[in-house]
Amino acid sequence: MSTTIEEIVRRQRSFFAAGLTKEYKFRMKQLQNLAVCMHEYETDIFDALKKDLNKAPFECYATEIGIVLDEIRYMQKHLRKFMRPERVHTPITQFPAKSVRISEPYGVVLVMAPWNYPFQLAMCPLVGALASGNCVVIKPSAYAPHTSKVIAKIIQENFPSQLVSVVEGGREENTELLKQRFDYIFFTGGVNVGKLVMEAAAKHLTPVTLELGGKSPCIVDETADIRLTARRLVWGKYLNAGQTCVAPDYLLGQSTVRDKLIEMMKKEIRRQFGEEPLKNKDYVKIVNIKHMKRLQGLMRDTVILAGGRVSEELRKIEPTILGGINENSPVMQEEIFGPLLPVLTFERIEEAVSFVNKREKPLALYLFTKSAQNEKKVLKNTSCGGGCVNDVVVHLATPYMPFGGVGNSGMGSYHGKQSFETFSHKKSIMKKALWLDIPLRYQPYRKISLTLLKKIQK
Repeated sequence: MSTTIEEIVRRQRSFFAAGLTKEYKFRMKQLQNLAVCMHEYETDIFDALKKDLNKAPFECYATEIGIVLDEIRYMQKHLRKFMRPERVHTPITQFPAKSVRISEPYGVVLVMAPWNYPFQLAMCPLVGALASGNCVVIKPSAYAPHTSKVIAKIIQENFPSQLVSVVEGGREENTELLKQRFDYIFFTGGVNVGKLVMEAAAKHLTPVTLELGGKSPCIVDETADIRLTARRLVWGKYLNAGQTCVAPDYLLGQSTVRDKLIEMMKKEIRRQFGEEPLKNKDYVKIVNIKHMKRLQGLMRDTVILAGGRVSEELRKIEPTILGGINENSPVMQEEIFGPLLPVLTFERIEEAVSFVNKREKPLALYLFTKSAQNEKKVLKNTSCGGGCVNDVVVHLATPYMPFGGVGNSGMGSYHGKQSFETFSHKKSIMKKALWLDIPLRYQPYRKISLTLLKKIQK
């Protein structure tokens, strides 16, 4: 690119220093501008996502554009309230005074987006960053080149570069970006790269949000509605061909319903994807051949219960259910990120809880049950970023709940109000009155001063 990354950051820092981004009207204008772009470039976005991942228009809108628009609408509705200083209680020891928390933007923010939902996961953080008054550098994934180009086109044609810039490219550009001193870094991607991002950020003591992944379990007990469970599980697991950070990564089925569940899932796969899913024009393809080879390797030494066929030409793998799995199987050692669902069995709900807890904390956890007791037991005794009871994936598609990981699945969260909080520094200010100055705190200290202080603080 003609403008270096260092120059981009420098120009944005200069623009931020001018103070325009701190104004409510300016922020609202950017949000409205972005909303208009969603509609004007809709066809371009559809085409790009089709080329990169074979996404159908419905899936593009439901999982990418629509989610961004929801975020924008929510932020527009609540922005004035979010920006307002928050009055907080002042202890009596500080009388007379008023205390407030003021939200201020960090400054220049870096958003690093992945390839699996390449539009949504670049634009949703952008909404929060702009609403909070920051300047933003977006780094789309090189593995979704057509979507990357569309994002760059939208931003270049509709936003000043000193406010929002897009840096395209691969590893070289990522490395150069991470050398810069940003005021905040928002990264979505894998655990290993996330660690590198955090390491680079640490050199400048830059705060980060890391949206990672992990092996998200799906527990199905014997009280579950098996037909509806199969329907929702098949939809959520094979959405985007399993290339979803919160996709159910493995299934823990209670022994009394396991076989029935698998049979219902087979029927659902045929119903949703047809008898020959590889020929389904709307079935998403695997992002690249390297990723396909990795997934094929994970199928070795397993029992194919459903699916399993592959088309390297189309870059597709059928929705696949795997049996013959134990906790030491290769497919249980890493996040799958593809249309493969290993099935394991448990007898008692406590066994399922123990199995989950032996592993790193997942980004999501799903439970299908009609038992309030089992629901309470699982939710109370496991830790995860978030999840659903009697559904999968949908908990992230709302601006009313924060979305994020815990432990190895990430740190920090966003969506809705939490996006504003994430991209804002909370500045605590106490304003003291001048009409009264209580001498208690000043030297020389007297015995009576200590006595009074203890009484006041009771």
